[in-house]
Amino acid sequence: MIWTILLFLLLLSVLVLVHEFGHYIAARKAGMTVEEFGIGFPPRVFSWKAKTGTTWSVNAIPLGGFVKIKGESGDDADAPDSFAMQTWWRRFSVVVAGVVMNLVLAWFLFTVGFLFGLPAIVEDGVEAGVTVTDRTINIVDVLPDSAADVAGLEVGDRVLTIDNVAYTTGQSARDALKPHDDGSPLSMMVAHNGETKTLSVTPLFVEELGRDGVGVAIVETGFVHYPWYLAPVKGVETTLRSTWDVLSAFGGLIASIFRHEDVSANLSGPVGIAVLTGQVASLGISHLVQFAAMLSINLAVINVLPFPALDGGRLAFLLYEVIRRKKATPKFEQTVHAIGFAALLLVVVIVTVKDVVHIFFS
Repeated sequence: MIWTILLFLLLLSVLVLVHEFGHYIAARKAGMTVEEFGIGFPPRVFSWKAKTGTTWSVNAIPLGGFVKIKGESGDDADAPDSFAMQTWWRRFSVVVAGVVMNLVLAWFLFTVGFLFGLPAIVEDGVEAGVTVTDRTINIVDVLPDSAADVAGLEVGDRVLTIDNVAYTTGQSARDALKPHDDGSPLSMMVAHNGETKTLSVTPLFVEELGRDGVGVAIVETGFVHYPWYLAPVKGVETTLRSTWDVLSAFGGLIASIFRHEDVSANLSGPVGIAVLTGQVASLGISHLVQFAAMLSINLAVINVLPFPALDGGRLAFLLYEVIRRKKATPKFEQTVHAIGFAALLLVVVIVTVKDVVHIFFS
């Protein structure tokens, strides 16, 4: 568990620091003074001051970092190197730079991943020039309280045999999961985290199917490798498609809230993501790279939402300024962001409590 926590903190810190580095680079390019670039959050452990005037600090709380730009809170409004003094489009570039950097990081991770191999569903075939290695039949979903769940099958299990027969395609394996005519249990040999186990699975009634079944989704997977000249292109394509998928998911989540539906089951806080990080890491480095890319995209999408305290909230104030041709007062903007930050903290606390109860007490 300690290893999982450390890995999650490292992963989160890298994603946040890349985001903040985007703000830092854009601010410097726009001629603004960056007063501090903090690695972690205070209390401060040690620091040093660069010739550019930026204080680089290492802090005690290892949860990413922060960038403090001169005048971003509305002070030093008359200083030429202040955030508040810049044109709206320069401020826009600084605010949006963190989101852009997270998308660039996702592209980089996908590109490297495709060079060395990323896990993917391959039973429908692959593009020309793509190499597939380590083809396996994997369990990708287990229905709660189903026969598979009762027997102990888990997401990520590699199916070796069904009734002592090894299958090489997803469809043939799915066909083999049909209940026996005499009602006897199926014998499934699976591998997970290097351990092999044989389980007896007696099909039960599955409401979604309207008949008896095992209650698992299994597919043929493999590691897809692209040549060096195609990997960056595939990285762009995957980043754009994944970003759209995440945006669509957030749109559906927000729509569910307005329909007064319970969305808590679809939300995870730091504890839930930390546990998921450990589970993904146990599958191998390729899975972890893919997971990190998706987390980076999620961080980008969350930050661009027009909510106070997030980058999207600051962009909303810039849009207001462009439309009205006047700035909101610094005090009003700070108050709105402070309220938004408090609301975000409340949501994080609520979701974290839910995750703790679900993981440790259910």
